[in-house]
Amino acid sequence: MKNQSLFYVILFLWSCSASAQKEYIYSDSKGAIKGYDPVAYFTAAKPVKGKREITYTWKNAQWYFVSTQNRDAFKADPEAYAPQFGGYCAYAVSENTLYKIDPKSWKIVDGKLYLNYDRETQEAWEANLEERIKKAEAYWPAVLYIDDN
Repeated sequence: MKNQSLFYVILFLWSCSASAQKEYIYSDSKGAIKGYDPVAYFTAAKPVKGKREITYTWKNAQWYFVSTQNRDAFKADPEAYAPQFGGYCAYAVSENTLYKIDPKSWKIVDGKLYLNYDRETQEAWEANLEERIKKAEAYWPAVLYIDDN
């Protein structure tokens, strides 16, 4: 009887934490990265808005691309192109919280794409880049499970 009660308590706690979980990939009505092509950051060295007709779904998010070549490159290795920390603001994740991003506030560090809330936030993030990345990596992905109610 004790084991059965313990099972139901664990099941209840798990369901509560699952309901507090955010999406792994930050996405809004425009898609992941607000409709910007993740591959273009690497190939064009700038943010480029993707096309509505060239898409791919990965990790429950819709990704948009400027070309089928970019889409195919992403499909072949999404981890190589997807922004770190699910596309949430890298500075916010380093503070153990989640926040939306501006696709124009970006930086590639050691072959990885990082996004931030805005340019001012990005400047603060870059002021102590290595430490911010280490802190964010320590919080990710557990920060997704924080209940902010």
